[in-house]
Amino acid sequence: MSELIQLGNINGYLARPAGDGPFPAVIVIQEWWGLDAQTKSIADRFVMEGYLAFAPDVYHGELAQLGDGETAMKLVQKYGPTAPAELATMFDALKSLPDCNGKIGSVGFCFGGRMSLALSTSRPLDAVCTFYGGGMQTIFDQLRANLKAPVLGFFGDADVSIPAGTVEEFDKLLDEVGVEHEVIMYPNSGHAFFRDSDPSVYIPEASKDAWERAKKFFSKHLV
Repeated sequence: MSELIQLGNINGYLARPAGDGPFPAVIVIQEWWGLDAQTKSIADRFVMEGYLAFAPDVYHGELAQLGDGETAMKLVQKYGPTAPAELATMFDALKSLPDCNGKIGSVGFCFGGRMSLALSTSRPLDAVCTFYGGGMQTIFDQLRANLKAPVLGFFGDADVSIPAGTVEEFDKLLDEVGVEHEVIMYPNSGHAFFRDSDPSVYIPEASKDAWERAKKFFSKHLV
């Protein structure tokens, strides 16, 4: 069962497993294109694994067409500064839902990968996953000061959108903070390798491996 609802001051796509709850929850945060069919399909995949899934509409109804990077950048600039506070309020509302058992993880892609990490610095996530988090280096100081959740990160070695050395610095930062973590770098994979709706970037082998690892990660920390 799925529906569009408002949590805090963010609308979004809420999908619920069949059967009796409450359930552990996974927040699924969009790429920089916005809350599109791809993001909703990932939420649906988590539902099939027994999670309550919520994909927040960080852009409040606005959407960039796939490939229109200029519009996507404008939306990031417009909504990015306020997104972390809105996601924190959303987390509180999600946790109070009767269908949520209080265990919450987050996963984000691209822009959403950074937002997933940012949320972990202000709210007590039980697990945080980032796929090729764009601009994550801008919040490294926040992570050093406030990160407590276990982290799983996925990256591609051919991702030109993430500055050279950033992933290695991220892995070292997680060592310093002392949280449980794993950072995976996939060979011959670029940005957005998990987007199976876009043949120009999708890497099936990396995507399959990442999904299996993500399922085990969330099962360990949320179930």
